Amino acid sequence: MNGELMTKQKEKTMLEVAHHRHVLGEFIGNKPGPLFICMAGMHGNETAGVDAVKTVFQLLQLEPHVNPTFNYNGTFLGILGNAEAYHQQKRFIAKDLNRIWTPENVRRVKETPYEKLQAEDKELRELVELIEAKIRQHQPTRVVMLDLHTTSAHGGIFAIASDHPESIRIAVELHAPVITGMLEGINGTTLHYFVKENFGLPTIGVAFEAGQHNDHLSVNRCIAAIINCMRSIKAVRAEDVENRHDALLIEYSKDLPKVARLVSVHHIKPDDHFRMKPGFRNFQRIHKGQLLATDIRGPIYAPEGGRILMPLYQNQGSDGFFIVQEESH
Repeated sequence: MNGELMTKQKEKTMLEVAHHRHVLGEFIGNKPGPLFICMAGMHGNETAGVDAVKTVFQLLQLEPHVNPTFNYNGTFLGILGNAEAYHQQKRFIAKDLNRIWTPENVRRVKETPYEKLQAEDKELRELVELIEAKIRQHQPTRVVMLDLHTTSAHGGIFAIASDHPESIRIAVELHAPVITGMLEGINGTTLHYFVKENFGLPTIGVAFEAGQHNDHLSVNRCIAAIINCMRSIKAVRAEDVENRHDALLIEYSKDLPKVARLVSVHHIKPDDHFRMKPGFRNFQRIHKGQLLATDIRGPIYAPEGGRILMPLYQNQGSDGFFIVQEESH
């Protein structure tokens, strides 16, 4: 029995240490409100979101000094997703962390001894238990999670919403094209897991794709998305948000569809030797039957016409490309 208690205590200590490496910052407001979680670095090679979150914390610390009437409602929590992959500058170590957020998998990693878990399973357990602890600590009115990403291809920015009306409303107010149906094409993302059933209080998730990995403006667009989201969920007053944050996103999205729906995903495996044809950009128009890529089986043609999204130009990844079609309103 003593041995079992020692093992559990050791595991608890390891998890507490691990939690600290995931916290990018925490800003506790002077009024009650939502727990706004900004997730960055869910893929370790996507660093723009991490830089943006750190910058926003600096802005929040300065704001009361330049704006004495500033109030923040609730708590802003910045989280580094895949900490180990981030430090190694890889998308992931053993498997994609943004494909394993299922209730069944979360239960499994919680019930498995910590030291026996694979790299991303450890990250998942650390993140879930950290968020649950913060909910207990702050007792928020609701949880809103903004998951920040960038893509290997150049081209437009976009937001991904769940089917929840509030998720769609927040995504629209980010002033970027909103992609619907994405959660039907892929599984196990944060947006699948951040729902009321898993946290016991109203919970909404939105993802934001800020541009190409190495584009320095991707950081600025992430900052604008974070601040716009704060305004949208009423964590800050609209009059405290500068118009330039809207203008930056509107300018970059001006020639893109307002809403588009996912119609096709090309899933890949490592031994497929998938190679995307060079030069494709996010939202580039394509026609049915167009040559898009090759793998060990030969050429890969577009199964549908529309616009291409997230063509894969990096070594790691489980999706070769997505095809979306503009929705008329």
